[in-house]
Amino acid sequence: MSDVIPHISCVKNLFVKQMLFRKAGDKEYGHAHCHDHLTLLTKGKLKITALGKDTDFDAPAHIYIKADVVHELTALEDDTIAHCIHALRNEDGSGDILDPTSIPDGITPPHEPLTRTWP
Repeated sequence: MSDVIPHISCVKNLFVKQMLFRKAGDKEYGHAHCHDHLTLLTKGKLKITALGKDTDFDAPAHIYIKADVVHELTALEDDTIAHCIHALRNEDGSGDILDPTSIPDGITPPHEPLTRTWP
């Protein structure tokens, strides 16, 4: 197994993370997002593990992941490619994703940010 090769782009309110799984068995380890999102599987096969259940998907596929659900992606074929796609903010403009340590004292964001602590 090897690490997934990511490529990330953000345009306006759209986040896209492309993930290249070079070998079958490569994993994007368990994680959760603060937003509902889609994983767009464009090539190969993935096993999605969420809520203790495994589901296999063949490309092309749109895979729905609910907010705050820990999920793991495992390639079932070499050279599998998937894209994590989600908004960066909610419709009302709230939901900016900020590391709390990046907000200077005295600065109040326009909306309550969805804060996550990074290692």
